[in-house]
Amino acid sequence: MITRERDEITRLEAFSDAVFGFALTLLVVSLEVPRSYDELMGIMGGFPSFACCLALLIWLWHEHNTFFRRFDPRDGVTVVINGALLFVVLFYVYPLKFMFDSLFARWMHTTHPPEQMALWQLSNASAVYALGFVLMMLIFVLLYARAYVKRHTLGLTEMDVFDLRSLAGHHGVSAGVGCIAFLIAVLAPLNFAPLSPVSLGLMGPGHAVWGMRRGKAKRAMQARLGATPASVA
Repeated sequence: MITRERDEITRLEAFSDAVFGFALTLLVVSLEVPRSYDELMGIMGGFPSFACCLALLIWLWHEHNTFFRRFDPRDGVTVVINGALLFVVLFYVYPLKFMFDSLFARWMHTTHPPEQMALWQLSNASAVYALGFVLMMLIFVLLYARAYVKRHTLGLTEMDVFDLRSLAGHHGVSAGVGCIAFLIAVLAPLNFAPLSPVSLGLMGPGHAVWGMRRGKAKRAMQARLGATPASVA
């Protein structure tokens, strides 16, 4: 992976971290303070949903941090793209929580479980969630595309550009899986609606295949560059 990382934190990164922190705050304030043992046990049943939402937001923050630590074009276009990402993250906090609450409510008792959705409702909700996921992944791809455009200004080596493309490709795989989930939700018969959120599990094998392909290509490039100096792609 890329070794060229900065130590200082820019104002854009600090602002973005604050927005991610606010998104986590929205998840916390959605939990009510228990006033009885029964309410406490009910809220405990909602912790798996909260944990999944937290894990997803931490993953998004990590991907965001990875980009800005290693590239950070620092131009107006990047600011706009980053703003679009933060907007989608904040907008989809509650839909994200609702989807996980609905999932775990089928197996665990909660104080205020969401109403069981009809198949058409599940289809629409899954389409909304999948669309938001696709948007976030495509915005990450745009960030990497902007860094590629600025590769000469950033002084990226050939290996840096290779890693940049690999990271962008990982987000492209995620976006592709999200598109599959969206298409199932909007085009498949209603009986297949539950498969829409389940299909997001395809990210595991999708990323594994992409990682193996890029890993093989990277080893070949490292062997080639071992005898020739790296140059900007």
